Amino acid sequence: MATIRNIEIIEFSFQARNLGRNADNASAVYNIGYEKGGSLNLTKFAVVIRSDDGAEGQYVVHWGGTRATMAQTISLAPNLIGRDPDHRELIWSDMKREFRQHDGMGIGPLDIALWDLAGKRLGTSVTRLLGGWRTRLKAYASTYHGDRSGGLSSKEAFAEFAEECYGRGYRAYKIHGWHDGDAREEADNVLHVAKVIGDRMTLMLDPANELRTFADTLYVGRACDEGGYFWYEDPMRDCGTSAFAHRKLRSLIRTPLLITEYLRGFEPKADFLIADGTDFLRADPEYDLGITGTMKIAHLAEAFGIDVEIHACGPAHRACMAAIRNTNFYEIALVGPDTPNAVPPVYTCGYTDQIDAVGQDGCVPVPDGPGLGVRYDWEYIKAHETARYVFGV
Repeated sequence: MATIRNIEIIEFSFQARNLGRNADNASAVYNIGYEKGGSLNLTKFAVVIRSDDGAEGQYVVHWGGTRATMAQTISLAPNLIGRDPDHRELIWSDMKREFRQHDGMGIGPLDIALWDLAGKRLGTSVTRLLGGWRTRLKAYASTYHGDRSGGLSSKEAFAEFAEECYGRGYRAYKIHGWHDGDAREEADNVLHVAKVIGDRMTLMLDPANELRTFADTLYVGRACDEGGYFWYEDPMRDCGTSAFAHRKLRSLIRTPLLITEYLRGFEPKADFLIADGTDFLRADPEYDLGITGTMKIAHLAEAFGIDVEIHACGPAHRACMAAIRNTNFYEIALVGPDTPNAVPPVYTCGYTDQIDAVGQDGCVPVPDGPGLGVRYDWEYIKAHETARYVFGV
């Protein structure tokens, strides 16, 4: 039996070009978008778990890699020292109980690293451990929020960028509108993009809780109906938590709803689904308590005969999606004209979640090497290190 002897959590920073804060709240974590000539300093963190047989599990967190998440991961890490790394289900359950007073996002990075460790100890991929069979995943281009800086600053710009994505091979495109929550502007954008490219691309809309009233949400939803959108995601200022409000919305529009990104774990998602608040479920290995948590959500959705859509991107996300039957698209998030996806540039194996990740078939490959199948640039991470936490020996 192996035991966990050491865990390292390394915070690091990097610069993302042509990006800046694009909302009134300049300190908001996710309110970033196009800023010509801008350079935005971003902070993420890496997790390394070592077992006493010499194996090492690694994960660098993407969009979930905030300092708030890292603080939770740091608080959990000491509890894993001395435990059997193969007892992932038991460890997951214990971490979940430990964080019963918190949202639990700090569980994901540790759980993912444990899966990477298992794959490397067994000499196989996480995809194979999960029973995965897909080797390529249909992807959609998921835009940054609209801006007022000359990037995605008009409905014409959103349509032009959709054309660019189509030329790169994408056959699906998701709009994140403006932070203002102007229902008429949002609806005009929805209809314009549908008119320009709706016959060639599957379209989705994610206001990310911008819309301030139920009436505005309904107005934009009916534009989605007219434009033939594939889903309408997290539109309201309830932050995706009111099953009643979304059930009411479902009764008044035809476009399927994709809700539950902001509910952590499978039990509240089950409650939301049973209350008729959504048509699709959301899951994310970083947000939803790891690969272990994500697969529970996928099986929940399958039991109810509905689809689960994986949120955001990363090697853990690809491994999960490769093993899930009832799912449709991989999200390349976030992208825009002349702006990078603000995920850390830490791969030495050719892995990427930038806009050019797709082939002309509109798909991304699933890594098939041991563990998550990626190799990290530890020299880069250490050269940009801002803090380090070590537990065990």
